[in-house]
Formats: sequence, structure tokens, C-alpha cells
Amino acid sequence: MNFDYIVIGAGSAGCVLANRLSASGKHSVLLLEAGGPDSAKEIHIPAAFAALFKTENDWAYETEPQENLNNLKLFWPRGKMLGGSSSINAMIYQRGAPSDYNGWAEKGNEEWGWDDVLPYFKKAQHQERGASKMHGSGGPLNVADLRDSHPISHAFVDSAKQAGYSPNPDFNDGFQEGFGMYQVTQKRGQRNSTAVAYLKPVLGRQNLTAETHAQVTRLNIENKKCTGVSYTQNGQAKTANANIEVVLCGGSINSPQLLMLSGIGPADHLQDMGIKTEMDLPGVGQNLQDHLATMVTYHAKEKNTLAGAESLGNLAKYLLFKTGMLTSNVGESGGFVKLNPESPAPELQFHFAPAFFLRHGFENPEKNGKPLHGLSIGPTLVRVKSRGHIKLKSADPMDYPAIQPNYLSHDDDLQVLVEGVKIAREIAQQPALAQYIGPAYLPSADIQTEEGLIDHVRGNTQSLYHPTGTCKMGVDPMAVVSPELKVHGIEGLRVADASIMPEIVNANTNAPAIMIGEKCAAMMLAA
Repeated sequence: MNFDYIVIGAGSAGCVLANRLSASGKHSVLLLEAGGPDSAKEIHIPAAFAALFKTENDWAYETEPQENLNNLKLFWPRGKMLGGSSSINAMIYQRGAPSDYNGWAEKGNEEWGWDDVLPYFKKAQHQERGASKMHGSGGPLNVADLRDSHPISHAFVDSAKQAGYSPNPDFNDGFQEGFGMYQVTQKRGQRNSTAVAYLKPVLGRQNLTAETHAQVTRLNIENKKCTGVSYTQNGQAKTANANIEVVLCGGSINSPQLLMLSGIGPADHLQDMGIKTEMDLPGVGQNLQDHLATMVTYHAKEKNTLAGAESLGNLAKYLLFKTGMLTSNVGESGGFVKLNPESPAPELQFHFAPAFFLRHGFENPEKNGKPLHGLSIGPTLVRVKSRGHIKLKSADPMDYPAIQPNYLSHDDDLQVLVEGVKIAREIAQQPALAQYIGPAYLPSADIQTEEGLIDHVRGNTQSLYHPTGTCKMGVDPMAVVSPELKVHGIEGLRVADASIMPEIVNANTNAPAIMIGEKCAAMMLAA
């Protein structure tokens, strides 16, 4: 099979590229997705996303034991279906701070500053509040206020104000500090993944072919040029050739893994795995960064939290009107706090859920088999200083790679999370939220010392599902792709996903990944 473009991975960026590259009708496009269609009902019911964890729709990765987190292995859910992780995430729409992108540009990535990327955020967006200087209207991705937000989520915002923090009605207008309600990628009470927003409306195009259950096992390289891909589908080995370019959109785990399996990466590591080196790029798999959240949880006085979201009444509301608790994205409200006044952007983000959310929901407290009502505040480290890596465990493409984030290997990261726990407790004590709160659950109220809080962080911290940086963009010796997202030293191959971020943005990463897909498509079509 021959196509002009081959896009690997139908996730947040891959669906964007499939749409934009096929739009003119001039180019044939093949989209390959390792997972299946997005047919599970839990994908489209917003509050049900955690029910997708550790199912056939989830790669269900796990890190190596983390020395600074009591040797725990942390669970990393990643979407394995059309839409990728945009079909399994909490739907929070955040762009990050302008200084994030200006920092990328200052490192030699020209045309990636805030003013350069803002048009692509706007191009992607249909902002239900209307178009403005900072927001787009008419784009594929629907950005909405929560349709039926919980009163306790609003009480959290009011408590933050009572604690002295500013209100923020729009975290995406270039100023992040303060607290407010999060906007979400939903439309009429349902998830608006990139599969729904970008891919499904254009599947009828004659020049676009989308294949599911198609796992790419190798990039085919000839004389430093990527000529196509090898993949397996339903037990059959297949190949496809690219007339123009291959774009790798596998995400921060799969993209470096596939590059290394194909001989593109650190030569010494490839040699250890018995893989022929096609291009020695020492940065492949390095520079891994992720956001960490430490949950601060309380029992709830009220019995109307999201623990009851699946009641018959709420189910009826959702099925009939697409309203009620099942439209919740769980992390409904939150905010950003700058600890160091000299910092270019906030170091802490907060996620509030009107429910328990402990270890991804797997360890929520129960009584007699029924979930208990609770509240969760998740202080989240967003200006990450620790760095990790992805490495192969073998040359078998079906083997999962070794994921080593080296969480809290930088002392500053630990201290930020400890301060975040203190702020979460301070907000919880304010009148607006205190009226809903019962006894503290984790950490318990008797944990007050610095040492006790450090122990809590080390034992009760989880990934917020934002791995980035493992195919970083740049012009330095550890860069994997150029500012045009072309893989250094290999013709006809680009990477377009969150792995290209030189430094992680200080907010949820889905919208930036979509922006990267938009910008990559524009660069390819202009070439």
C-alpha cells in the first residue's frame, strides 16, 4: 500500500493531522491506531472515565519502582483507542503559561513562542463563550463550561477566595494565577475527544484511510530516509509505504519506543538491545517529565457527592437530557498558585473533586461494598525539575518499555508538593467549604509536622497522566526533532505529540498536544 502521508497513532495530535492533511483531497493519508474504535459507552459519559482504566481501552503502563515515593510503581493510564488519551482523560482544557512557550523559543525553537502558538490554539477551538482575542470560534474542538457543575466545586472556589487567593474566570487568557471553575472539552454533556471532534466527521473522505487494531512495529528506514512502516493487524504482518512523510504521534511512551525499535536512539542502548543503529540520537527517551498530584481528602457531611453519580436518577437525567452528575469531569474546579514571586509561572495547580479520588479511584473508601462520600483536593506539581527516561526492555515491539520518571529526584519538587498540601488544608478550613467537610481522611488531622507531611507525599502521590518530553524539540545535541518537528538525521519522518515538549507546560497537557498537531499539519502542508 502506498500513501502520501502515514500518521501513527490516532490520539490527541494524530486525529488532528489525519483531518488537516486530508482536507484538500490532494493527499492520500493512512492513519494507524493500535487500539480499537471508541465504542465503549464509558468513553462518552464524562464522569465514567476512570472505569476505562486497566481495560482494553488503556495501555495501562506502570513505572519502575520510585525510590523517592516509597519504591511504589505508579500507574500510568494511556488511551488505546481512537482519540487516544483524549478519550480517557478528565477533559480539562488548559493551555499552560505564555512563559512556557516563550521558554521553548528562547532555547532555539523559533516560531514556538506564545504569540506563535496562540493562533493554533484558536484554530482548534470552538469556545462556547464566544470568540475573543484569546479564544477561537468555529474550530473542531468544543470547549465548554461544565453543564451541571457541583455546588461543592463552587464552594471550593469560594473557599480559595476566603483564603486570600484571587478569582480567575479564564485560565487560558494568558494569566493563570487564582481559582475558578475549569472549562472542559465536552459538547452537549458528552466528551469531545479528538476522535469525535476531528476524525469521525471526515472518515468519509476517499483519501483518508483509518485502521484500528494496527500496531506499528517498525519504521522502515533506507539510507537515512523513512520510507514507510511495518505493522501488525489482527495477527497479520503488513507494510505501508509513504510517498512524502511519516508522522509519529504515539505519545511520550510509544513514540520514543518505536524510534528505538527502528534503530533511532542512543547507539549504546540500541547495541545492548541487539538493534542495528540507523541514527545515533542520544536524546531519544530522555528528558521525561510528568506532573504529580498528592491527594488531600476528607469525608463529606453531605450524601450528594459524585459517589452517587451512577444512581438511577442521575442515569435517567443523563440518558434523557445529558445533565446531572454523569456530565462531571470529576476535577471540576481548581486553580494556580505561585510560591516564588520571581517564578515566571505558578509552580502549583489544584484540582478539586466532589468525591474521593485515591490512587486513580481504585482505593476509594467503601462501607458494606458501597462507596463513601468524600471530597478531594489535589495539589499538583506543574513546574517539574526532576527528569527521567524511557528505555527498551527488549527488541520485541510488544514488550512494554521501562518507564523511569525519577519522581522527586530534585528536592524542590518535594517541597512544592508539601507546600501544596498545606495550602489545600488552609482552603479546606475556610467557611464556604468547611460546611461540607467532615473528618479528614488522608492525611489524617494529627499529621502536622513537616516530616509527617513529607511522609504523606511520599506515600500518597500519583501521576496526573501528563508524560512529556521524550523526543524533545531543539537544536542542542540531546534534541530529537527540529523546530519543524523533523527527526534529526532522518528524512521523511516527524514526531508530533507531547513528547516534543522541551519542558513540560505547567498545566494539563491535552490542549497543547492538540495545538502541536495543528502546527505540525500547517508546517507540513506549507513545505
